[in-house]
Amino acid sequence: MKILFMGTPDFAVFSLDALCRAGENVIGAVTQPDKPKGRGYTLTPPPVKVYAEEHGISVYQPDTLKDEAFAALLSELSPDLIVVVAYGKILPKTVIDFPKYKCVNVHGSLLPAYRGAAPMQRAIIDGCKTTGITTMYMDAGLDTGNMILSEEVAIEENDNFEDIHDKLGKCGASLLVKTIALIKEGTAPSVPQDDAKSTYASKIEKGDCLINFNSDAQTVHNQIRGLSPIPLSFTHTPDGKLLKIIESRRSDTSYPDAKCGEVVSVEDGSITVACEIGSVKLLRVLPEGKGRMSAADFIRGRKISKGDILK
Repeated sequence: MKILFMGTPDFAVFSLDALCRAGENVIGAVTQPDKPKGRGYTLTPPPVKVYAEEHGISVYQPDTLKDEAFAALLSELSPDLIVVVAYGKILPKTVIDFPKYKCVNVHGSLLPAYRGAAPMQRAIIDGCKTTGITTMYMDAGLDTGNMILSEEVAIEENDNFEDIHDKLGKCGASLLVKTIALIKEGTAPSVPQDDAKSTYASKIEKGDCLINFNSDAQTVHNQIRGLSPIPLSFTHTPDGKLLKIIESRRSDTSYPDAKCGEVVSVEDGSITVACEIGSVKLLRVLPEGKGRMSAADFIRGRKISKGDILK
């Protein structure tokens, strides 16, 4: 079976690596164009391109999938199956309908929950105890195609986005190999989704990152870990400086005499902040104009004190 892989970020590399290790015939990797990154705006290849080139897989970086050039490429490669993992663009119907065995997508949620761009982050922010991977046949909708296989993954109390990203990356890779084996055997399920149970995981915007300490401690902690290590949730110190939060812990200890957002302790190497219910301990931070540091270092620099209000 000739497989054309379409993916871009690190999450997709888990699946591409699994296909290669399983000895599948990956005839090419379609990925996003190189993009400038960092302060120097250095043109940087996407992770899938780096992996593919290291493993002798032909790389294609079209600006669009809708022109005659990509149609000609598809005809030339003539894949039996297209595997899509976090490619970053919606596939036109001409691409979805091209392969004999259709297009299979690896999605980072238990569909039909969390369709859309940010399923991993949203599941953590919403306080879910579990998430998972679904492999599915792609259709013209947004993550609406028939499901093939799914597997559940636990979200632990202090798992952040990076933790879940890696757990789901490994789970998705394993499930993809199983999915392809079933497709080859002609026994792959094709289960319609229940649209009535669907939820949507919209892209993370700046407004999602501002911490509201007028919430309970669990909600604040979920937001912090769901957005770490990128893009990071944030608040502001009394002088108006931006303070991004990398790591936190939830505490059941409430401070009824404190205002929401008030720093009630800077002991034990953490910054304890009062919430509407309970409190959160900030363990690692990224101050404006500085590098990432422990809360203890931030405290030692006398940049925060008991009684300060974060907002």
